[in-house]
Amino acid sequence: MKFYEANIQESDQELIAASLEGDQIALEKLIKKHQAWVYNIAWNMADNPEAAADITQEVLIRMITKLSTFKQESQFRTWLYRMLKNYFLNTKRDKYEQNTLAFEDFAAGLNGIRDEKLSDYTFEVEEKLLVKEAKMGCMKAMLLCLKPEQRMIYILGELFEFPDRLGGEIMEISRANFRIKLHRARKQLYTFMDGQCGLINRKNPCRCAKKTMGFIKKGYVNPDKLLFEQERVNRIEALVPQKTKDLEKEGMPAYQKIFQEHPFLKGPEFLEEVKALLRSKGIGGTFNLN
Repeated sequence: MKFYEANIQESDQELIAASLEGDQIALEKLIKKHQAWVYNIAWNMADNPEAAADITQEVLIRMITKLSTFKQESQFRTWLYRMLKNYFLNTKRDKYEQNTLAFEDFAAGLNGIRDEKLSDYTFEVEEKLLVKEAKMGCMKAMLLCLKPEQRMIYILGELFEFPDRLGGEIMEISRANFRIKLHRARKQLYTFMDGQCGLINRKNPCRCAKKTMGFIKKGYVNPDKLLFEQERVNRIEALVPQKTKDLEKEGMPAYQKIFQEHPFLKGPEFLEEVKALLRSKGIGGTFNLN
């Protein structure tokens, strides 16, 4: 798989070996090489960018402090993403999920928002950006309706199209079980969208533009702080590998494409924050990151 890697040429094995020998530059490169993908997976799992940044910092610190335990029995990314999975699934839900709902409750909330014309109001931000923000926010809320394990599996298998072999290794389940769980998550999400969302099924009444003003009034969209127009590397769809053949694609690919149109965010620069956290724990010098 070809991922965004901050233009770093060295392999993971080269960087790990040099880092364990005390090479500070190699360790910093290892952090920079992987931080964007850890952040983007975390951002799709958590309900706000601050939580995603917090998760990313914690995972990167664990990566550094446990680097000597990596035995190269799997790809380094598999080991790292498994660490991310374990941290997220074992952390109290209310720390990173303030706005989760069941699909039924989410539908009731959407239907309760009155349709309004954005053109009746004045904003400094372009109307199309506000509608896009409402669309992205609504779809992210749909993801949060999935249970944490389902969400992680959907993000890996459908959003980023990890093959079932890699997805199973990360989730520590069999390839067959990964496919089954992915099918269930996909079916639950897309069945909801097919019955509620108007992006693909035009028979549905819900339209992003009609609901945007209601989202603004409820505080779901902040015209002064757009979450999805941050600096980005690309769209997710441009970064996923060629379609995998070992995952049986079924369901509604049109809905998958909508999710893959979401931005792949460059995210914050975590190196200095990680250094500060390591120093605060009294172990910064151990990894020559002072």
